[in-house]
Amino acid sequence: MCKLEGKTAVITGGASGIGLATARRFVADGAFVYITGRRQGALDEAVSQIDSPHLRAVQGDIAKPEHLDRLFDTVKAERGQLDVLVANAGGGTVAPLGQITAEQFDQTFGVNVKGTIFTVQRALPLLRRGSSIILIGSTTGVMGTPAFSVYSASKAAVRNLARSWALDLKGTGIRVNVLSPGATETPGLMELADTPEERQALVEGLVQSTPLGRLADPAETAAVAAFLASDDSSNMTGSEVFVDGGYAQV
Repeated sequence: MCKLEGKTAVITGGASGIGLATARRFVADGAFVYITGRRQGALDEAVSQIDSPHLRAVQGDIAKPEHLDRLFDTVKAERGQLDVLVANAGGGTVAPLGQITAEQFDQTFGVNVKGTIFTVQRALPLLRRGSSIILIGSTTGVMGTPAFSVYSASKAAVRNLARSWALDLKGTGIRVNVLSPGATETPGLMELADTPEERQALVEGLVQSTPLGRLADPAETAAVAAFLASDDSSNMTGSEVFVDGGYAQV
């Protein structure tokens, strides 16, 4: 029996990178999966790649409450309940101190923190006892990262949300944990660099700083997400699990 057989999952930011890899893994493990993202074309491509009747895409921006309503109203109408929520949607831009703008701050915290809070809160009535909430964090949440302080602060906030929510959810049987990837070969990472030369320098620097000496494959993070989604992690809540090749550990 597949470890997620019969479970219903929602993955935000599910059209590419870690979100897409997690959707693919969850479907393979027997779950019915909803993915959401802002770009309909990318969602259509994701659905085409996975090619399963157990995958459904609902376009939306987690920073917009009406889009969250549409997503979870769809889940309720079609499935009735929810077993796994992966709050993966997020992003950030490079800006050193002195060049940070109010717009950059609002965008990053609006998605990574506010969007995460209201994604979880909107999903809460659908989550049954034994459900798993997985918040996607980052190694930047526990490290200093040059020119990336706003994103890093937003991920530190996500880490504390899990600690606090583990207490808020006491007695419900709902678990909440943080999954924090390190340098992973995703479109989001590559978009941090403006030129091929900057991209090469970025990757080389991350590889040199990672004890395993390589970028992670998104599927490796998805495998740990499947563990946190499953009953194998039934005694875990409020925890942070790093899938970072040792990057933030040494």
